[in-house]
This record gives sequence, C-alpha cells and structure tokens, in this order.
Amino acid sequence: MARKLIPKEDRKKIHEYLFREGVLVAKKDFNLPKHGDIDTKNLFVIKACQSLNSRGYVKTRFSWQYYYYTLTPEGLDYLREWLHLPAEVVPATHIKQQRSHAPPRGMMGGEERERRSGPRPPREGGYRRREQEGKEGGAPGEFAPSFRGGFGRGRGAPSS
Repeated sequence: MARKLIPKEDRKKIHEYLFREGVLVAKKDFNLPKHGDIDTKNLFVIKACQSLNSRGYVKTRFSWQYYYYTLTPEGLDYLREWLHLPAEVVPATHIKQQRSHAPPRGMMGGEERERRSGPRPPREGGYRRREQEGKEGGAPGEFAPSFRGGFGRGRGAPSS
C-alpha cells in the first residue's frame, strides 16, 4: 500500500489556492516551516506542484531561487473536477479586467488634448533647439576628409 506523503487537507489547501489564483510562487527552501500564502509546509507546496507539473497540469519556471507555477488548461479541468467546482468558477488570472470608458491618454486627438489641458508653455533650454541656423561646434565648412587606403595603422601600402 502506497503512503501519501502530503496530508489530504494540506493538498486541498494547495489545490484550492492554485485554482483560485491560477498561479503560485514558492521559495526554494525545503526546510521553511510555512509557505508565505498557504497555511502548510513549503515542502508540501513544492512537492504537490512538482506532481502536477509531471502530469502537465502546471508549467514551472525557476528563477532566483523561486519556483513559479502557472496553471495549464488541462490543470484547470483537473482541479475543477478534483475540487468538485462548477464550470462557471474560474481562476483570477482568467477573469478579464474591466476597462474604464475614458480613452487612453495617447488616443486623444490634438484638439481634445489642448481643450483638456490648455495651451502648453514653450520649452526653454530643452534638448531640442528652435534655432538651427547658428549652430556652434562641428567641423568647419572647408573640412574635406580623404582616405588614402593602407594596411593597418600608421603604415601605408608598400611602394612599388
């Protein structure tokens, strides 16, 4: 007879959290007495998600000593059946955000932007100059570089 290493109530807490959020993060510390978000041992969380990963129910990413688990569509179906939940219940990551009715800032036309914010004062000392005629710096007008060819630095081609 096979022994279950994770108690059923702890496995249920892990599965419920994963289903509710759609994602789960666990620090790679097998001796941590308690997981940060779930009231169970961190080792139980890692091993339960490792089991789900081996069956293709979660995708695992590991970065900077943390495991990042993401529920797959197959895992969604499996957990819904395992937890006896109706099809209407979905994880938080699958709920679409409600957008406000105001258009994004970049989408407003020029007249609408001016009407809302008023005229803008001219910039002084910005990186874009309005006068391009009196540019200082740069090469003088008579500068004409010429390239004589050659091999490497400092030596020209051998004379024949």
